[in-house]
Amino acid sequence: MTEPSELVYMSAKQVAEYLDLNEKKVYSMANDRILPATKVTGKWLFPKILIDRWVMDSCHSGMLSDRMHITGSDDPLLSMLVARLMSKIGKSDLISYSSTGSRMGLDLLSRGYADVCTLHWGNVEERNIRHPALLKGYPNHQQWVMVHGYTRQQGLMMRSEMHHRCQEEDKVVGLPWRWVGRQAGAGSQQHLEHWLIKQGASIEQLNPQITAYSERELAGFIARNEADIGFGCQSVALESGLSFVPLVTESFDFVMPQGIYFRRQLQALFEMLASTQTRQLAAQLGGYDLSQCGQMLWTAH
Repeated sequence: MTEPSELVYMSAKQVAEYLDLNEKKVYSMANDRILPATKVTGKWLFPKILIDRWVMDSCHSGMLSDRMHITGSDDPLLSMLVARLMSKIGKSDLISYSSTGSRMGLDLLSRGYADVCTLHWGNVEERNIRHPALLKGYPNHQQWVMVHGYTRQQGLMMRSEMHHRCQEEDKVVGLPWRWVGRQAGAGSQQHLEHWLIKQGASIEQLNPQITAYSERELAGFIARNEADIGFGCQSVALESGLSFVPLVTESFDFVMPQGIYFRRQLQALFEMLASTQTRQLAAQLGGYDLSQCGQMLWTAH
């Protein structure tokens, strides 16, 4: 017999035994989206790691409700806001942000290791198709909601002396430049690959020699002349003293379980995003549009 500690997914009966609940109560809580669960071919499955997290988060009015971890896509505006929010709330709560790339962030969210994931997987016109399609590939997406953060300008970043040679998109791929790429699963890498397809090219033609694991790391390689060109967001290019050619207006969005949406830390972050001060900061950084910040974009049902 499989021990509870060895299980990845549990049945309703196993959850009932594990939590000392009536099995009908387990079904009811799953249907009401109280317990984290996913339905496969009509049968409820309960990820054990999320059941354990749910129990911990329910203890003493929410043992983990005084902290929130954000992961996923890299963004300088969000980094600044999290730091400012931590300074504002002092020692009462903990808000942390670690950039992992969109896909790894969603994987961490699905496993219960993060509370919120940021992603940018499509341009703003295709967001309502591309983002939900991506989310549906992860366990427990039925419990998730997606909220709009802002739009950003994505494109090519390079040193200023190279800017004049990047004005004609169809000629850039053929130039003998040292490209720096992003890790697989990063939104910026996804944008680069889509742009290359439009140029009738592929990532192999660029022969990237360096992989960066964040927007700022990518810009650093170019600024230090260790690479010549890469794909990233305008604000990172400008803060690194690089030139920028905009190619895509993308949607930078927040994904989280429904219960997390009402966490005071997240609501405080959304309030800060909507403030006049943040809009001024975004204008200084460059390439942002916060006009629809906080709009609910998608729920699984």
